[in-house]
Amino acid sequence: MENIYSVLITAITILGSTTAWRYYEKRALNKERDDDFIKHDCKDRISKLEALLASSSREKDDLRQMVLDLTKEVAALTVKVEFLTKENEDLNRRRRTSTK
Repeated sequence: MENIYSVLITAITILGSTTAWRYYEKRALNKERDDDFIKHDCKDRISKLEALLASSSREKDDLRQMVLDLTKEVAALTVKVEFLTKENEDLNRRRRTSTK
């Protein structure tokens, strides 16, 4: 009788451990798949962020060049305005002196 109980307990233990082993094996496989998914997802996101960073860097360089060009044009226009203002004042002075 004790042998039958020992055999039954051993059989139940073996079946239970096999089921547990399959459960843990599937769980480990799912965890590995999740980890792989996360790795691939992160790689994709990093690639997209690198592309955005490169394009924004190019855009920043373009905008910086535009600011430099506009600054140069403003400086040239400032010189013209100063020259024309002085010339206008000279002409007004000459006109006043010639009309007196």
